[in-house]
Amino acid sequence: MILNDILIALSMGLIGAVVFSAIGMVSGTDETATLAPLTLLVVMLGVPPVGVFTFFIAAAVSKHMTHAIPTTLLGIPGDTTAVPLLPEANMLRRLGIPHIALRKAISGAILSAFIAVPVAVGLAAVLAPLGTHITAAAPYVFVIAAVLIGYFSPGRWTSIVCIVPFVLLVTAVNALSKNAIGETLSISFFLGIAVGPLIADLLQLGSRTGRAAMPRSGRKVFWLAPEVKDWSGYLPNPAKVLSPRQIALTSAAAGVSSTTFVFSPVATTVLAGELVGSRIKHVYERLTSVMAVKNGTTESTYLAETLIPLVAFGLPLSPVAAGPAAPLFNAPPVYGVDEATGQVNNLHTMMSTWQFLVFGLVGVALAAIVAYPLSMNFARSASLWVMRKVSHEALIGAFAGLIVVISWYEGGAFGVAATLLIAAFAGVTNRLFGMNAGVQFMAYYVAILFVPKVIGLA
Repeated sequence: MILNDILIALSMGLIGAVVFSAIGMVSGTDETATLAPLTLLVVMLGVPPVGVFTFFIAAAVSKHMTHAIPTTLLGIPGDTTAVPLLPEANMLRRLGIPHIALRKAISGAILSAFIAVPVAVGLAAVLAPLGTHITAAAPYVFVIAAVLIGYFSPGRWTSIVCIVPFVLLVTAVNALSKNAIGETLSISFFLGIAVGPLIADLLQLGSRTGRAAMPRSGRKVFWLAPEVKDWSGYLPNPAKVLSPRQIALTSAAAGVSSTTFVFSPVATTVLAGELVGSRIKHVYERLTSVMAVKNGTTESTYLAETLIPLVAFGLPLSPVAAGPAAPLFNAPPVYGVDEATGQVNNLHTMMSTWQFLVFGLVGVALAAIVAYPLSMNFARSASLWVMRKVSHEALIGAFAGLIVVISWYEGGAFGVAATLLIAAFAGVTNRLFGMNAGVQFMAYYVAILFVPKVIGLA
């Protein structure tokens, strides 16, 4: 049994590392729109819990390494969490050393990932005794969490206000679903939130006034510096890429950020970079140190926001847990939170704390074996190939097709229609009002857990 779990975890983790090492090199591939649907597909295919978990960890860590390739070499953020890296990446590119920026960023990421897993799992074990009380109070906890995450989102007060119509929309669609197909939906809501920004962009492109407001320019020209390799062998040592001071700063930032799970990863990354940058005067040392710390904080925060709620409570009480990691918590009929009692049936109840620690480290190790040397040895040639050969539109189209298939699986034509309706509302509120996916997922849980209690009391 143990050997079988190990083999499944290794194979799924390897798949996650390879697939998302490639996806991370394509600029603009949002985590929620890519990592979440593929993780959901893995769950629906019946992969055992350890395989699902290792797949997600390896995929997330790999993507947050290779997303630094387009960010540092091309000046295009690989995804949302790569945006804070742009200022330092652009400065180092102007100095003619984008390869140094890349190496510092991904070395900081892999170091932080190995620190984050034991720290986050350890803190979760300390918080676990509170899990029973939090689970019992889940309907009310989600209301508080939705408001808190909304407050720390880009939209702040507007995001909080938008929670009300979003909750009403989910409640109304679920009521229609009950009448139309005899059951409520869940996966369709999740997918709609995940692809909301994409659908909003398509709607804007389809509108004459919206299209006129979108910026247009000629074909962009990118300059790639030559690859310079100053190590022997295929697998470089991160400890030799980073200076002793950078190792200490990155480790400290990772240790602290691995204990947080309620703040935005982007905000935490920016804060860590500012704290480190303000204490280093030498320009080169400051820029390279901030690159390592920022990308490391991105990695550690992402893992902590997944692991702490999952191991301690089994409830998605963080922006990452409610967004890209949502299938680990809620993927009916395999995983879910009971609407009537608030009891959980997901990886939290199916895996032990030691399994989370061991297989979490396995996922990080697989990402280190696949994504780290790939980024260090072939970043320039891989970037060149992606820019010339990979169609961003084709990749998005493939994910759109996957989303249609999964939503049809859940609710047929009504499921697809519900996905598009939720996506349109979620995308518009995201683009116009800064209501990010974390707030929207929390609003979904408020709709399915809190609203029935209010109606019942009434």
